[in-house]
Amino acid sequence: MTSSRLQGNCWGKAVASWPAVARRIRVPSGFLLAALYLWLAKPDSRSLTLGSVFIILGLALRALASGHLNKNEQLATTGPYAFTRNPLYLGSVIMALGFAIVARSFWIALILIIVFVGIYLPVIRAEENYLAERFPEFLDYARQVPRFVPKLRRSSSPRGSFSCNLYWKHREYNAALGSAAILAVMIVKLLWAGR
Repeated sequence: MTSSRLQGNCWGKAVASWPAVARRIRVPSGFLLAALYLWLAKPDSRSLTLGSVFIILGLALRALASGHLNKNEQLATTGPYAFTRNPLYLGSVIMALGFAIVARSFWIALILIIVFVGIYLPVIRAEENYLAERFPEFLDYARQVPRFVPKLRRSSSPRGSFSCNLYWKHREYNAALGSAAILAVMIVKLLWAGR
């Protein structure tokens, strides 16, 4: 095998395995991102107020979605899943927008975009491939419901009810606790800057 074919083959394997790598580094990269965020953010009272609205909306969407998600047991098509196939990720993007507004930093906004494109998009695609293999009805669902940007009308899927047990099982409250902690640090940072 020639050197260029070997390099091309290695590159192809690296690209093919990136979604698996992205899935593994998603949480640890979040901690690194939080540290960078705390260092680079320069909140003011207006950015803190406006950004908090988006953060709360994102948290609410994630909470609602987690109460309709029975992972690996059945395809989630009710609640927010009737409008978008990825309401958890959409909630995360809305939260990220809120945190970018709070921070008032070009670098944080750029990092958040890079993380979404480099980590979350490949994970979303890999998860959808898995769902297509596991649930035969996924392809029909995918034809009716957009991947990310929600449609305004609900799909033809039956109405489901929110389950508090699923919310607690998925530990979605950790997102709220982490967001509250970061916002508390931003308030302290704002107060410290104004002393």
